[in-house]
Amino acid sequence: MTVIVIGSSAGGPQALHDLLPLLKPGLAAPLIIVSHVGENMGDLLTEGLARTCTLPVRIAAERMPVEPGVVHVAPSGYHLLIEPDRRFAYSVDERIRFSRPSIDVLFVSAAEVYRDELVGVVLSGANADGAEGLRTIRRLGGLALVQDPNEAIVPTMPLAAIEQAGADICAPTAILAAHINSYVRP
Repeated sequence: MTVIVIGSSAGGPQALHDLLPLLKPGLAAPLIIVSHVGENMGDLLTEGLARTCTLPVRIAAERMPVEPGVVHVAPSGYHLLIEPDRRFAYSVDERIRFSRPSIDVLFVSAAEVYRDELVGVVLSGANADGAEGLRTIRRLGGLALVQDPNEAIVPTMPLAAIEQAGADICAPTAILAAHINSYVRP
């Protein structure tokens, strides 16, 4: 089963609103999002994405299984991890790159569980969070998709990902969505 992990920060909500509505209705893959939206803003992001996405969108709850066909959003204030039993776990470990949730924490834990079934996506953002995790995804056999820095509202995160991890695809969000649709088998 293909699993999609997505990281975004500054400018990320717009990139997510551009990407998610282009995904196939009934897409048979879990999508897991970490977005640096600030304390207590995870519910607002989730509600906003649910209005434009064809898939159900919900906050990833601790110990909840990773579900195909659902967009799971990391809660504010917690690192989101994937456990070996393919359930979500929360952590209140220190902030990484001033952020909790951290994209790197999600990407690395997901790569260790899903290996070559994982697709990592880095979107607009103002720091390097996600680059190390994307490198781990590629090292363990997964694919790396990065938003074209020229399209990103804030290109720092896509540029860091390309520099530190490389990318299998670097493209605007519409093309990234088409690739995600093509990777997921019914």
